[in-house]
Amino acid sequence: MASDAVIGSGSSVWHLAQIREGAHLGSGCVVGRGAYVGAGVVIGDNCKIQNYALVYEPASLADGVFIGPAVVLTNDTYPRAVNPDGSLKSAHDWEPVGVTIKQGASIGARATCVAPVTVGAWATVAAGAVVVKDVPDHALVVGVPARRVGWVGHAGVPLVEAGDRRWRCPMTDRVYIEADGQLTEEQQ
Repeated sequence: MASDAVIGSGSSVWHLAQIREGAHLGSGCVVGRGAYVGAGVVIGDNCKIQNYALVYEPASLADGVFIGPAVVLTNDTYPRAVNPDGSLKSAHDWEPVGVTIKQGASIGARATCVAPVTVGAWATVAAGAVVVKDVPDHALVVGVPARRVGWVGHAGVPLVEAGDRRWRCPMTDRVYIEADGQLTEEQQ
């Protein structure tokens, strides 16, 4: 762990994990064995980064984000080892771009998010999916490339259609309304 990395109270970092310079982890986080957190990455409170996940800078994770085992959050739109003249690229030869994961979202095991993309609040990216475009709040996306196949609520389980563009969570009974390809929680 870099000496200037900030680790919030109650957070734990497991064996062989690497936390780079200037990274900031909030409180109550868990970083699993062999995980990588890049320089300057910002991670909110109560996040879980599972074993061997790779969170490359300049990623930003909001509170309550779950990153599954072996997930990759990329940071280079046009990756190359060398410049056009054949010289080895250095840190100054490219502009890193990040992945943004909003509050409560979950990224399943071995999924890849190709920067620059944003995964919306409470969305779920299925295991093995490849995200190449932004994911709306509460969306359930699967496949290569990832596509929306449903909606999920705050509990993470697929919502059940309740008619009239309404969706209900079978665990919490919360109701959500779909409009213009977006989902918002119905106000009681």
